[in-house]
Amino acid sequence: MDPDQQLRNLRDFLLVYNRMTEICFQRCTSNFNYRNLTMDEERCVDNCAGKLIRTNHRLMGTYVQLMPLMVQRRMEEMESKAAENAKAAEAEAAPGTIGTGAEAAPSAEVPNPGPETP
Repeated sequence: MDPDQQLRNLRDFLLVYNRMTEICFQRCTSNFNYRNLTMDEERCVDNCAGKLIRTNHRLMGTYVQLMPLMVQRRMEEMESKAAENAKAAEAEAAPGTIGTGAEAAPSAEVPNPGPETP
């Protein structure tokens, strides 16, 4: 793994960790009279952190399952757009398209009668 990828992974981990710490601190900390957590606060922090970690694992599992399907779908869409663009470019650049039908069709324009006089 290259150093840039490692740095991105560390940054992502720290963002998740800091967010989890913030959420659990706001939910669970109520008494600032003591240096240590009370038993209720400690239990709350354990439950809060455990719930967030389990949720994160479930989300990542779902992401890992769905990501290949999403990438495949995007690739198919890009390939079909590229094929459409290639056909359009080929049709525009094709020499000898005179007389294909659209150009040879008679015009149904109405002649301009000129300015109206009152």
